[in-house]
Amino acid sequence: MEAYEICKDLAIIIVFAKVFGLLARKCKAPQVVGEIIAGLVLGPCLLDWVEITPFISQMAEIGVILLMFCAGLETNLKELIKTGPKALAIACAGVFIPLLGGTLLYIAFYGFDGFGQPGFFKALFMGTIMTATSVSITVESLREMGVLKGEIGTTILNAAIIDDVLGMIVLTVVVGFNDPSAKPLLVLRNTVIFFVLALIVGFCAYKVFKKVDQKYPHTRRITIAGLALCLALAFIAERYFGIADITGAYVAGLILCNIHDSNYIARRLDINSYIMFGPIFFASIGLKTDIKDMNWTILWFSLAFVAVALLTKIIGCSLMSMLLGYSPKHAVKIGVGMMTRGEVALIVSQKGLAVGLLNPVYFTSVILLIIVSSILTPITLKFLYHVAPEEEKEQAAEKNGEKVIEKNN
Repeated sequence: MEAYEICKDLAIIIVFAKVFGLLARKCKAPQVVGEIIAGLVLGPCLLDWVEITPFISQMAEIGVILLMFCAGLETNLKELIKTGPKALAIACAGVFIPLLGGTLLYIAFYGFDGFGQPGFFKALFMGTIMTATSVSITVESLREMGVLKGEIGTTILNAAIIDDVLGMIVLTVVVGFNDPSAKPLLVLRNTVIFFVLALIVGFCAYKVFKKVDQKYPHTRRITIAGLALCLALAFIAERYFGIADITGAYVAGLILCNIHDSNYIARRLDINSYIMFGPIFFASIGLKTDIKDMNWTILWFSLAFVAVALLTKIIGCSLMSMLLGYSPKHAVKIGVGMMTRGEVALIVSQKGLAVGLLNPVYFTSVILLIIVSSILTPITLKFLYHVAPEEEKEQAAEKNGEKVIEKNN
C-alpha cells in the first residue's frame, strides 16, 4: 500500500466515525457506540472499504493510551482516598463476582482444559472484560435527577473509580500469567515492583510538575511534559515489567491528577483524542470485528454474556452494599449504577485481542453489552428513584445546603 493511501483510509474512518457518533447521540446512546458501528459498517462485516493495517493499529494503540491517560488525569485522587472502606469493598465485590461469572460462563460453553492452560486464561480474560465499569452514563442520569451529590450518588461514583483501578490490576496479572514463559511468582513480583516504583517515581514527578506548573501555569510545555511522562510509563510498563501499556498510561494520569493544571492537560490532549486518535480507536474495534465465524453457539454466548455481565455487577455490588449497612432499595440503586460498560471494556478487549486472549468474533458480545447496559441503566435508575425519590433528594439538598452555609461563613 502506498503511503498516501493511508490518508484516504483515515479520512473515511474519521468522517464515518463522527457521523455515526452524532447519530448515536441523537438516539440517546453514547457516542462511542456510533463510532464502533462506523467501524462495523466500514469493515469486513458490511462494506469492507477499510482494511486494518499496521499503521491504523498503531494509531489505535496511541488512542487507547491517550484515553487511559486522560482517565487518570480526571480522577479525583483526594476524593478517592477519602471514600474509605465502603467504596473499596463495593468495588472489590463489583470486580470479583463478574470475574468469576465471566470465567464460569466461558467454561460452561467451551469446557475446561485445566488451570494454567490457554483455554483457562481465555475464560479468565472473559471475566476480566466484565469487571470494567463506565460511570459516565450513570453520572449524567443522577445529575439530571438532582441526586448526584447524595450519599448513594457519591458512593457509586467513588466505587466506580476504584473499580477501574482494580480492573487494571486484574488485567495486568491475567495478561502476565498468559505468557507461556512467565512464572506466576515472577509476574506477581514484577507487578508489585512496578506499582512500588510508580509510587516512588510518581511522588517525585508530582513534586517537579507541581513546581513547574506554579511557575509556568497554562503553558504548552506542561502538556508536552505530561504526554512524555504518559508515553514513557506506557513503554516502561510493557517493556520492562510485562504490564499492559495502558496501565502505565493510567498511572501517569493518576500522578498528575492533583496538579493545578491537570484539567488543562486533559483538555489539550482531548482535542487530539477527539479529532483523530479516539475515533480511530473505537472504529478499529468495529473494523477488527469479523462475523464470518459467527454461529449459533457464539450468538447464544453473546446473549448469555450480556445477561451475566449485568447481573453479576448488580448482585455483587448490591450484596456488599447491604452487608455494609445500606438498605435493600439503596443497595440495588448502587448495583444498577455500577452495571454500565463503556470505554474501559473496549480497552480491555483490545488488549486481549493484541495478546491472543480474545477472538475478534467476541467483540460482538462486548459491543452488545455496551449498548444494552447504556440503555437499561438510565431507565432502571429513573424507575428506582421514582419509587423512593424524596429521601435521596433530601440527602443531596442537605449536602448542598451545608456547602452553602460553609461558604457563607
